[in-house]
Amino acid sequence: MDEFKKIYPFSAIVGQDEMKRGLLLNAVNPKLSGVLIRGEKGTAKSTAVRALAALLPEIEVAPDCVYGCAPDDLTTMCAQCRERLAADGELPRKRRKMRVIDLPVSATEDRVVGTLDIEKAIKKGEKHFEPGVLAQANRGILYVDEVNLLDDHIVDVLLDSAAMGVNTVEREGVSFTHPANFILVGTMNPEEGELRPQLLDRFGLCVNIAGIPDPALRVEVVKRRAAFEEDPEGFARQWEEEEERLRRQIVAAKALLPAVRISDEMLFLIARIAVEMGVDGHRADLVMMKAAKTTAALHGREEVIEEDVSRSVDLALLHRMRRKPFQDLAMDREKLQGVIGGPRQSHQHNHAH
Repeated sequence: MDEFKKIYPFSAIVGQDEMKRGLLLNAVNPKLSGVLIRGEKGTAKSTAVRALAALLPEIEVAPDCVYGCAPDDLTTMCAQCRERLAADGELPRKRRKMRVIDLPVSATEDRVVGTLDIEKAIKKGEKHFEPGVLAQANRGILYVDEVNLLDDHIVDVLLDSAAMGVNTVEREGVSFTHPANFILVGTMNPEEGELRPQLLDRFGLCVNIAGIPDPALRVEVVKRRAAFEEDPEGFARQWEEEEERLRRQIVAAKALLPAVRISDEMLFLIARIAVEMGVDGHRADLVMMKAAKTTAALHGREEVIEEDVSRSVDLALLHRMRRKPFQDLAMDREKLQGVIGGPRQSHQHNHAH
């Protein structure tokens, strides 16, 4: 466990609340299809991702499975684990921390999805699959730094897997499928070029971060960083209680999420926000609904309230607005307030269960 003592604690990160929230929401609900963090260099992007992995509870894995399958979950198990389970009645198990798998910008498609040995398949009728990055990332965090510099086709493949939870490789009529459930975190520096709008839209959430302008907070960043570098273990101990509290909150939210309800009134509010803010397509409404439910779960509530919706707006809409999204979002605050504080539809008591 020692290597995790050398990772900066998540709860010790100063400011950057939107980024932390985007990461936490995806940790509780990977069905949000990932988070894209847009910001200049040196804004704690990769620190936050590694800190999140260290914060999350350990997982149970089948130790010799390349996908780290959960020994008790038939629905997400790979074919080999399923066969072994049928033959032996149970799978061996061990606990380990969640992993962060880095995807290098130079990665080829084969490196990402894995390769099928066609010769073996044709000659011997055996499927021989060489796993790629998506296999390693199963049940972990896939971290893609500078996602805007990756080949569009590879970004597409990543987003497909993030949405579906599986990876399918097809070569000359032979196909192989394996579980690829992961939390996708992409980061980019917008100065180095944008992502195409259709790729942007497929990231569930997006956060725009900047350096911290407040001198007092900047001083706090430097002090904490220096204390951490001087004595990582001592620093981690100071934050352990806060980390444990957050860990319990995540576990509780995951358990509560399936029970969270959203009323028609809140769904109408979401639809009105999407229309008023000029958002293309329907993905925004869906993501806002999921993010609002996940926010409610993080706060220990079984019913989505207006605050959950308004907290989800920036994360879900920032990258989906028709105009130059990143310039005039601030100017639309009043418009947004108008929608959220505006007249209600008459769905006051019609709670969808």
